[in-house]
Amino acid sequence: MDCIFCKIIAGEIPSSKVYEDDKILAFRDINPEAKVHVLVIPKTHIPSMDAVTEENSAVVAHIFTKIPAIAKEAGITNGYRVLSNCGPDAAQSVPHLHFHILGGEQLPAHLV
Repeated sequence: MDCIFCKIIAGEIPSSKVYEDDKILAFRDINPEAKVHVLVIPKTHIPSMDAVTEENSAVVAHIFTKIPAIAKEAGITNGYRVLSNCGPDAAQSVPHLHFHILGGEQLPAHLV
């Protein structure tokens, strides 16, 4: 599989890790859209939100239970935004489910 996020998970491509456990990985985005911009990805390859099923949804729930601690560990103290793009019309640039945590500053309303 030629998935950049799978290669990051495998350690083939370096990343600035913020958090990791047996199910997920969180790392700083290389093209940040905010002062703090962290990506959270499942270690299991799920192409997008459209591919979330009852069988793999537990990892998505796990991500959302970990997001507050990941945001805090990344230095976000006064609120954050969580964003996920799904499909080409939404500008999903990597076909591996991922969630952006944006914060560390007052975010503009148009960054949604």
